[in-house]
Amino acid sequence: MKELDLKLLRWMRTHGHSPAVEDAAIALGKAGNNALVWFVLGAALAIIDNSRWEQWLVCALLGPFAIGLNYLIKLVVKRPRPVLEGLPPLGGAPSSLSFPSAHATSSFAVATAMVRVDPAMSAAFVVAFALALGRPYLGMHYPSDVVAGALLGVVLGLIVPLPS
Repeated sequence: MKELDLKLLRWMRTHGHSPAVEDAAIALGKAGNNALVWFVLGAALAIIDNSRWEQWLVCALLGPFAIGLNYLIKLVVKRPRPVLEGLPPLGGAPSSLSFPSAHATSSFAVATAMVRVDPAMSAAFVVAFALALGRPYLGMHYPSDVVAGALLGVVLGLIVPLPS
């Protein structure tokens, strides 16, 4: 598994790269830092949609909560971020720990919860997928970090209590 993870990471770091795509992945990654994009989106929906404001507020707060839970798991697992000779990561990170991906965890948690509130929010999964895919593309995570983070996020999004 470890060998496949490394091969996939190396493939993602050496294929499909252009300045425009890298810039987009970096920008999306920055928007996902500390679940900022998800917090802002959830808060905006809470303001706009009076009838479901409490549910949207839970979605807004779920992102930062998922980041915190993710960091606790990182402290237990202690997997270092990938290092590929000749292919430095195309971004920075607040921690040297890699597993699981906090960007994937928070993105999939909030996207899942948002779809529970309103199925029309399924496009949130497109953003979550792009944001998560960008992490190994930029060399910030192994692909397995992202898969584990996404799975953890979906579970969080399914179990978080949403007010009626």
